[in-house]
Amino acid sequence: MRWALVKVCLAVTAMVVIAFAVPLGLVIKEMARDRAFSDAERQAATIGPTLTITTDREELTRAVLSTEPGGRGRLAVHVPAAEPGGSRLEIGTRRATREDLETVRESGRASIADVPGGSALLQPTALGSGGIAVVEVFVPEDEVSNGVGTAWLVLAGVGIALIVGSVAVADRLGVRMVEPAQRLAGAAQDLGEGRLGTRVPEEGPTELRSAAVAFNSMADQVVQLLANERELAADLSHRLRTPLTVLRLNAASLGEGPAAEQTRAAVEQLEHEVDTIIRTAREQRPQTQGGQPGAGAGCDASEVIRERMGFWSALAEDEGRTVRLAGVDRTVRIPVARPELAAALDALLGNVFRHTPEGTAFAVDVHHTGHAVIVLVSDAGPGIPDPESALARGASGRNGARGEVGSTGLGLDIVRRVAESTGGDLRIGRSVLGGTEVRIWIGLDGGPAERARRGHRVGRRGGRRGPRGARGRNAEFRGAQGAVPNPRDSRS
Repeated sequence: MRWALVKVCLAVTAMVVIAFAVPLGLVIKEMARDRAFSDAERQAATIGPTLTITTDREELTRAVLSTEPGGRGRLAVHVPAAEPGGSRLEIGTRRATREDLETVRESGRASIADVPGGSALLQPTALGSGGIAVVEVFVPEDEVSNGVGTAWLVLAGVGIALIVGSVAVADRLGVRMVEPAQRLAGAAQDLGEGRLGTRVPEEGPTELRSAAVAFNSMADQVVQLLANERELAADLSHRLRTPLTVLRLNAASLGEGPAAEQTRAAVEQLEHEVDTIIRTAREQRPQTQGGQPGAGAGCDASEVIRERMGFWSALAEDEGRTVRLAGVDRTVRIPVARPELAAALDALLGNVFRHTPEGTAFAVDVHHTGHAVIVLVSDAGPGIPDPESALARGASGRNGARGEVGSTGLGLDIVRRVAESTGGDLRIGRSVLGGTEVRIWIGLDGGPAERARRGHRVGRRGGRRGPRGARGRNAEFRGAQGAVPNPRDSRS
């Protein structure tokens, strides 16, 4: 489009310049010709008074030489014979032909004849004796076209300047129109490739601004629809995971026998199928541009953690587990969608219930460093003998996140995805409770996780409080955080 506009403007300007410059150049040429022959007529008229008085050669010669063209050899006087059979009188150099001279003498009108090197003005003049003399003034070709070349150059320069200026203006207008269109096309391609954070600056001509507004609105709707879909899938996973965990724990207490073994095998198969469905859904999730959350992403980490801890506290109370929650007394915004954070937290807490004995205490701590948010899930269980292998298995999904046979390894994979999507990472270490500590580093500005680690070292110096009874902790939790849905009401 840009080059098309330039070509159109170039063609239109060139036609306008030709339409005006060529006629103007011809007019200037004609004016120069008229000026040259007007001067010749004036010079020819200066010799007229002398011819009316005398036809003496010496007198006429002096009169001719006294004029400017006569002194330069450009003026000639042709006097016919006074008597029949007499000789003609010619003063100066004749350039016109005899036929031209006789034609002017007989017609009595001035004429211009072409001669070698230019033109000759033939002016008839009446003599005192009643005859007609012809005054010939030679006009060189360079005087006829004097100033025409310069005028043509000026016109050509003005025309070129107009063409160049119009092309420059058209190019700028083309850029102003093409760049927003190119950005819109590129954004549409990025959106089609799954980069849902792509947006278009709303600038340029009115039509393109309207198109950009419509595109951004469409992209927001797409992101919102996908977010709603993911939230629905996450809600389904939340609804399924907790009953499955309860079923698994209850199945473990059925003792021995064919029915008990079949029940445990069915629960494990159901867990495997649910984890497979969730993993497939997460692997097919489109990524936003540059790892940044799109419109509709982001949540309050404190609110989500309080909600999920309220849910899991009911099961912890049934199993006699001591629960501690800290660092969720203020709003902490993170660039992670609410369903994704809830799924990651449920995966870690599910591991605690699945792989530690009943009565094992656990805690969740939240630290905000300015550049990152650190979520720590700790327990007092037996711990993980080889954390690096557990991380590797969690990433690959071959074995359990805590090294248990039969697990899908989905838990740490979900948590890893959440952390790495913000520029953070996932670490496993030894907790102060004596068991495993899983640290989730969530970057707030896309910076490296090392800055979060430095901030976390400062945040950890506040000291950890020892575990307290589950019933007392739950009472404090519900009293401090306000109304929290009773997890027992949601269990079936």
